[in-house]
Amino acid sequence: MSSIDSFFESVKLPSIPDLAHSLIQTLNDEDASLDEVGDLITRDPAISAKLLRLANSAQFGLPRGVGTIEDAIAMVGMNKVRTLALGACLSGSFPVVAGLDTHSFWKTSMACAGYSEWLARKVGVDAQTAWLTGMMLRLGELLIAQAQPQALLEIEQLPAPPGTRWQREKKLIGYTEGELTAELARRWNFPMQMVQALQRSADPLVEQAYSRLGAIIHLAGLLADTPNAGPEQVPDLPSDVLANLGLGLDWMQDHFPSNADFIDAA
Repeated sequence: MSSIDSFFESVKLPSIPDLAHSLIQTLNDEDASLDEVGDLITRDPAISAKLLRLANSAQFGLPRGVGTIEDAIAMVGMNKVRTLALGACLSGSFPVVAGLDTHSFWKTSMACAGYSEWLARKVGVDAQTAWLTGMMLRLGELLIAQAQPQALLEIEQLPAPPGTRWQREKKLIGYTEGELTAELARRWNFPMQMVQALQRSADPLVEQAYSRLGAIIHLAGLLADTPNAGPEQVPDLPSDVLANLGLGLDWMQDHFPSNADFIDAA
């Protein structure tokens, strides 16, 4: 038995709704139709209501209000609606954790999702896959909280410059949150592209296991861990990762997104 299997024996996996399981299956199905995805979501009234609130929020800037999931899909797109539905399912599946600032946790997760989507669009990676993968990055920390709550206090100790949490997790647990989330995603049957990206998120430039999406998540995670990040933080990002993705400092600084534009699906 591998060590990561031993870790997972010490935790109780979160129970995600049937809707999430069904939507994950459509991520692996290139033939999934608009009607199929819309029908799945409308079967869950709570998630449907949340999605309609999101679709009608200022962040989407739609020219008119939407009243049904079908309207939301037509105006926002199936992939976006499906991704938001999965994000809402996952954020509601984990309990409140002692020693962790829940508001800050999900705010950081949504920022990571937003930065991931922004960078993915620039480098030609699927933006919705990047959003969901970025949103999931820190879920492994919630498993650490369950397995070793005392370690969580040290992991969350301040100050914590960007990337420090990953180093502390590796030292104390033997795995980063991304590696644990990757195993969780594998057990939940998420696409292998997402599993590999999460696996490499803290150290994306290992040649034999390189993941462009993992490199995007790495940069997004660093930015999300920087309170009130702005263009001035761009030169502090790892130059080798930026170069590998073909990202220029000038473009990033000129097009740096505002946190206020990120979707809050928590």
